[in-house]
Amino acid sequence: MAPSPPVASSGLLRMRDFRLLLAGAAAGQVGAQVTLVALPLVAVLVLKAPAFEVGLLTAAETAAFLLIGLPAGAWVDRMRKLPLMIRADAVRALSMASVPLAAVADVLTMVQLYVVALVTGAATVFFDVAHQSYLPELLPREQLMAGNGALETVRSSAHVAGPGIGGGLVQVLGAHLAIVADAIGYAMSALFLLAMKRPPESRPEPVPGASLRKDIGEGLRFVLGHPLLRVIAATTGLGNFFTAMLMATQTIFLVRVIGVPPFAIGLMLSASAVGGLVGALSAGTLAGRLGQARIIWLSALATGPFALLWPLSGPGATAALFAIGSGVVSFGAVVYNVAQVSFRQTVCPPRLLGRMNATLRFLVWGTLPLGAVVGGAVAGAFEPRAALWACAIGYLFVPLPLLLSPLRRMRDLPAPAAWDDTQDPATRDTGGHPETLVAG
Repeated sequence: MAPSPPVASSGLLRMRDFRLLLAGAAAGQVGAQVTLVALPLVAVLVLKAPAFEVGLLTAAETAAFLLIGLPAGAWVDRMRKLPLMIRADAVRALSMASVPLAAVADVLTMVQLYVVALVTGAATVFFDVAHQSYLPELLPREQLMAGNGALETVRSSAHVAGPGIGGGLVQVLGAHLAIVADAIGYAMSALFLLAMKRPPESRPEPVPGASLRKDIGEGLRFVLGHPLLRVIAATTGLGNFFTAMLMATQTIFLVRVIGVPPFAIGLMLSASAVGGLVGALSAGTLAGRLGQARIIWLSALATGPFALLWPLSGPGATAALFAIGSGVVSFGAVVYNVAQVSFRQTVCPPRLLGRMNATLRFLVWGTLPLGAVVGGAVAGAFEPRAALWACAIGYLFVPLPLLLSPLRRMRDLPAPAAWDDTQDPATRDTGGHPETLVAG
């Protein structure tokens, strides 16, 4: 599969609706990145929560992917994507706004934070599945790589700016009031999406004899029956497990072990996100030079060892090791994501996009709450640095499924075979080439 041309030359930014999609993504992501700093600090600084409860909070933010990830895909395939994203943004804005209101009224508790995290996470499941399924409707196939690269650039830029803004707001206003920025970001995202002028989507036609169980099963069979999607799911799920361990313990580690103030935490996380931004900007070029298949496993293999810098960081100047390690790992993760998400969107028939994305989200994001609970438990039973060591060593094994798969022998991902929805996925003809994708 040849890489798409860069965004600058593809004409994507001349498309009004795509610009609005990018603007909405930017607003929502900046707000979410503020909360990445502020919400754990509310638990740590305002409510004085122990390490295990902070880990549970991180788990609650992502538990929805494990609890409702599979049925969400079937529901999304039966609904119009754009209105669903707007409603999800509205739910997230209202949920986040409840935190500063409760804090000002002096009634904020950890129970409310858990509920807010669960509700926001459920809305995010529907938003993300619909968002990834909507992009192929907005862009032609040859522009998907460029479109995903642009969205990753926006996301990575938000990762650079958001934590610094969040740390500054926490320092000036307090952690609870800083969360107002997240509510505003989600509200702005909804407004940008409302402004899109693309003709309304037609509601998907119901399939005779369809049921929620059958729809979920079809999505599972498609992903698990596909030789490369299986490997991508295993690799991403493993990486997300250790990422969740990091997210559950980094605030405790930075605040209580090496004594970093809130503003500096924001700057450190922003500095680490620069790696993700560089990865988003260079993903298309790297895929063109090295091959879209090869860059998937190379990105994970080359950057994973830098996770060892996390537990090696300490007070003073060595705190910078944490940011450097995060920046390099983030670079590799973003390059990996641009390549594999573009491939997923291309290989999947349109009617299965929601279920394919939701199934993969269930498999790969379902490990996030598990990793967060394990990280909080290890940090509580031993110390936060021990949890970071376990996380960093785990990152060394993330590329293993890729290296043991046919992907390692391929330079580029082959174009998918023509789809015939009446044919069983397991028996669909792939032309007899040993490295051609089995379309199922």
